[in-house]
Amino acid sequence: MFSGSIPALITPFRDGSFDESAFRRLVDWQIDNGSAALVPCGTTGEASTLSNDEHHRVIEVCVEQTAGRVPVIAGCGSNDTRTALMHMEHSKKCGADAALVVAPYYNRPNQEGLIAHFSYLAENGDLPIVVYNVPGRTVTDIAPETVVELARRHPEKIVGLKDASGDLSRVTDHRMGIGPDFCQLSGDDELWLPHSAAGGVGCISVTANVAPSLCAEFQAAIAANDLARARELNARLYPLHYAMFEDASPGPVKYALTRVHNWLTEELRLPLTPCSAAARKAVDEALEHAGLV
Repeated sequence: MFSGSIPALITPFRDGSFDESAFRRLVDWQIDNGSAALVPCGTTGEASTLSNDEHHRVIEVCVEQTAGRVPVIAGCGSNDTRTALMHMEHSKKCGADAALVVAPYYNRPNQEGLIAHFSYLAENGDLPIVVYNVPGRTVTDIAPETVVELARRHPEKIVGLKDASGDLSRVTDHRMGIGPDFCQLSGDDELWLPHSAAGGVGCISVTANVAPSLCAEFQAAIAANDLARARELNARLYPLHYAMFEDASPGPVKYALTRVHNWLTEELRLPLTPCSAAARKAVDEALEHAGLV
C-alpha cells in the first residue's frame, strides 16, 4: 500500500504557534523532491505537545497542500484509545489515506491490551492503520506474534507496520506470519538498507525532512536492486541519520532545516529546547558530508 521515502514531517512553529505558511512550503518541497508519502503529527512532528485543535489543523493543512499528489498517513496515536479514534475520525474526514498509530505510551498495556486497543480502532475507525512500534519511546513493545494476530484479525484495516524496535529479524517474522504483501516500513533511518534487504518496502524517515531528494534516490536504488548505488547513497546519508539524534529529536532536524531553508525556524515546544553545540557540530559535519551545504 505504501512504499518509498516517507518523511515524518516536523511541525514548524513561529512565536509559539503553528507556522502554517512554512508547513505548506515544506510539503511542496518534499513532494517536489521525491517523497512518496507524508506523515504529519508523528513523533518528529511533536504531536505530544500539540493541542487537539492544533493536531487536527496540521493534518488538515497537510492534506490540503498535498492535494492528492502523494498519500498522507496521519499521526493518530494516543495512550487513550478513544482519543486515538477521535484523531482517526478527523483524519478520515480531512481526506487522509491512512492512520499511523503508535503503541499506547506511559500506561504500558500488555500484549492482550495492545490487541484490544488496535482491534477497537480497526473495528470502529474507517482508515487503514499502520501500526507504529517504537519501544524506546513508549516502553511497550509490540511483539511479532501480536502484529501477526492483528493482521490476521483485521486484514483490511491493519495494513502495515512502522518498526523502530531495532530488531531486523522481525521483518522475516512478519513476512512468514502475515505474507510478503504486508507493508513493512523501517522506523530507523540507519537500518533502512538492511531492513529493505529483509523485505521492507521503505522508511518513515527523520532524515528525509532535510534530505528528501537523496532519500528518494536511495529508495529508488533499492527498488531497482542497484546495491552498489544504494550503498554509495547510504554512505552519504549515514552520518546524517545519527546526527538527527545527537540531541532530543526533533531539535537536530529542525536545526538542520534552518541550514537548508531560511523560511524555517528551529523553534520547539517545551519541554524540548534547541539542540546543543555538540549536536549542531555533528549536524553541520553530516550536512557537509552529504553534500547538502
